[in-house]
This record gives sequence, structure tokens and C-alpha cells, in this order.
Amino acid sequence: MEDATEAIACFSFARSTRVADELQSVSMSSTPTAIDLSVLFFLQLTLILAACRAVGWVAKLLGQPAVVGEMIAGVLLGPSLLGFLWPELHNTLFPPDSMPVLYALSQLGLTLYMFVVGVEFKVDDFLQHGKSAMAVSMTGMVAPFVLGALLAIWLYRQGGFFPENILLYEAILFMGASICITAFPMLARIIFENKMTGTSLGTLVLAAGAIDDVAAWCVLALILACSSGDWGTLFVTIGGGVCYACVVLLFLRPLLRSLTPIAERNNGLTSGQLTFILGLVMLGACFTNAIGIHSVFGAFLMGCALPRGIVSETLKKQIEPITLCLLVPLFFAYSGLKTRLDLVSTPWLLFVSLVVLLTASVGKGVACWTAARWTGESQGTSLAVGCLMNARGMMGLIILIIGKENGMIGPELFSILVLMAIITTLAATPTFRWVQARYPIE
Repeated sequence: MEDATEAIACFSFARSTRVADELQSVSMSSTPTAIDLSVLFFLQLTLILAACRAVGWVAKLLGQPAVVGEMIAGVLLGPSLLGFLWPELHNTLFPPDSMPVLYALSQLGLTLYMFVVGVEFKVDDFLQHGKSAMAVSMTGMVAPFVLGALLAIWLYRQGGFFPENILLYEAILFMGASICITAFPMLARIIFENKMTGTSLGTLVLAAGAIDDVAAWCVLALILACSSGDWGTLFVTIGGGVCYACVVLLFLRPLLRSLTPIAERNNGLTSGQLTFILGLVMLGACFTNAIGIHSVFGAFLMGCALPRGIVSETLKKQIEPITLCLLVPLFFAYSGLKTRLDLVSTPWLLFVSLVVLLTASVGKGVACWTAARWTGESQGTSLAVGCLMNARGMMGLIILIIGKENGMIGPELFSILVLMAIITTLAATPTFRWVQARYPIE
């Protein structure tokens, strides 16, 4: 018995030593082997899940939805905190060679999550609120876009916030898009965690957010076309998006109703049906991504096209748990790893940050509230719309990262806009609950 215990102990020691050696080789080698990256990958998953769970728990204690905690956890794991306090450990845990895998999984998680949101989305309710949704979206785009344009003119004249090769109208377009966007995926998570999915308010906000973000991506396509001189990109994005929506909602949606009788006979989706549906989701995400609109919209529209009832209920049960618990946190972690907040450190940059934050919050919130009231919504519903539509979250970060990678924005302004996106997202739930406690919401 003692010999067996000794043998187990020796084996355990040897195993732990080998794992430690592998981790050390990851940190010391500039080109890790496949085995090194596989060990590192599972360690990254463990850290990301633990951090998102812990910070999400703290966020709930503070009255925030867990999704906000997951977003903050991603930033804490990145260069803004871990990389700042312990750069050697950060470089060991998240070397550049490991980023493509995390990026691919993060996009998969975001795409599947928005597909689930589309499955729960009530198209009939959207048609009922179409006038309000369009008014809220367009007003919530135009007003902050104009304010963002004025900010861009001011910052452009200050110098240092935009690269020298960026023209004034390009700076105006980019700043306007960054200020006016709404975080559609983040909005969906906030609505889900507040049990508003399928309600009149939830449907209105999701519809307005979807229109809002599609319009913002079209503006981004215009910016990219301006910077590259390729105007065909703009027509491909807008024309392709309209054609995709028409094909999915008008042609594919009636055809997919044939899935229901088969699912009813089998008391749920068969493996062949599930594979077919997931294939359609990936194809839709691929198409919208290829034409310059984010993959989430392709997946969301595909979810809207699926029949309700046994098909939608089975899909939610099969896809939602693993998506929410594993894949979505990877998206927030990857985004946080690309974010730096330590650059905003001087009084001047802090002042600029405050101006940007106030402009973005007042412009978006007041505009959406005014539009909702103008279309006949109650005071409580209109205020709630203004609060929720002001969240920018990671869709804002995606636009900022694209702009940064395409040389449209300087590092200081990038950090300022990231800070604005995080704070407006943090403020969405507390302000909504404040409104909810004081006004009846339909």
C-alpha cells in the first residue's frame, strides 16, 4: 500500500512538473509549440470563466446585471489592469500567438447568442412598434451623430487626437458613428437578465437597437470607403444587407415552417434538423460579415425567421446554456484584452473624457426619450427607452477597434471613447431601475 501511495505521489509530482515546464516554455519561447498552446488555451479558459463569474457576482451585488461584470472582467484581464500591474504574467498568460483562437471562439459565442435573441424576438410585436422603433432609432442616431460631429471638429483642431493623414470629414464620420451606436448584444443581455424579453418595452428597445446598429455599420462602411477610396464597399454593405433581410424574412421564413411538423412528431428537433439550422446560422453570419455588417445581424435575422413553438423552445434549451456560460464570456475577455485605459492620465485628457461622456449620454438619452414620447409611448416607457438605448458596450468597442486598426483614430482618443462606452453601459441598468421604480412601464 505504501509503495502504491509512493508511486501515485511520484506520478503526480512528475505530472505537475511537466505542466509547469510547459507553461514556462510558453512564456520563454517566442513561437510556442502546438502542445504549449493547447495547455495555455485551457488555462486561459479557466481564468476567463473564473474572472467573469467572480466579477459578475460582484456586479449583481451592486445592482448591475452579470453581463456588465463580464465586460469589466475582460478589461481587468487585459493591459488596463493585469498587464499594467504584472506585465510578465500577462504576457505569459495571453501571448499574441494565442489571440486568434480566442477571437474565433469569441465571435462564435457572440453569433450564437444573437441567434438565440432572434429566436426569442417577436416579429409581430416589432411590426406593431415599427413606427416607434424607427423614430427612436433614427432620432437616437441623428442627434448624437451631430453632437459627435461637433466634438470631432473641436478635437481635430486641438491636434493629436487623429492621425495626420485623416481628413476632417473622415474624423466627423468616425466620431459620429462612435457616439451614436447602441450596444445591441449588450442591450439584449440586459433585457434578458431583467426578464423583459418578449415584453412591449423589450421588443421596442431591441427593434430600435437593431436598426440603430445596422445604420451605424453603414456609416462605418462609408468611413472605410472614404479612407480607401473604394466606394463599391458602401454599396455592397447597404445593398447586400437589404437583400439578405428580404431573402431571410420573406423567402426563407415561410419555408422553415416545415420544420415544425417534423419536430412535433419527434418531440423535439432531430440531430439533422439542428445541424441544418446551425449551418444556416453560420452561413448567414458569414454573409453579413463578408459584406461589412457584423455577423451578429446575420445570426439575429436567421433566428427571427425560425418558426415559434417547439422549434424555438428546443433550440433555446439546447444552445442557450453553453453559449451564455462558456462562449459569451470569451467575447468580453477578448475585447478587454484589446483595451487600454491607462492612457487617460492627464487633467486635459480627463477633461476631454468628461466632455465626450456628457455629450454622448445627453445626446443619445434625450433624443431617444423625445422620439418615444412623440410616437405616443408613455412617460415611463419613453424614459426607459432613453436609459437603455444609451448603453454602447462592446459594439462600440468593435467600431473603435476597427477604426484603430485602420489608422483612423489616435491612441488617446481611442482610450477616451472606450471609457465612454464602458461608463454608459454601466449607467444603463441603474438609471433604468430608477425609472422603473417611479413610473409605470407598459
